[in-house]
Amino acid sequence: MLEVTTRNLKNAVVVVIKGDVDLYSSPKVRKIIIGLTKKKTENVLVDLTQVAYMDSSGVATLVEGLQQVGKYKGKLKLFGLESAVREVFELSRLDKVFEIYENEEKALGTLA
Repeated sequence: MLEVTTRNLKNAVVVVIKGDVDLYSSPKVRKIIIGLTKKKTENVLVDLTQVAYMDSSGVATLVEGLQQVGKYKGKLKLFGLESAVREVFELSRLDKVFEIYENEEKALGTLA
């Protein structure tokens, strides 16, 4: 069962995803991320530390979020990718498109 929550920090919103992100659960992730982009949230950090599996629909959801924040010069950064999820990003070369960090602290450290 997928669980998606948000946590507000001083200069960012952290989207915490727990569980597998696939064709059936990715709409839940999309709803939260697109909701943040509609509010023009400046910095969105996506916590993937508790995601063991992500398919192409999950990746597509994150790409869409990245495109949406780009429209208003916001930032969407990922952190805490498990090896299987990291591999998906590396194989699709999206590790060159997304800013990916080891942990929340490092991702936060890159924000102005």
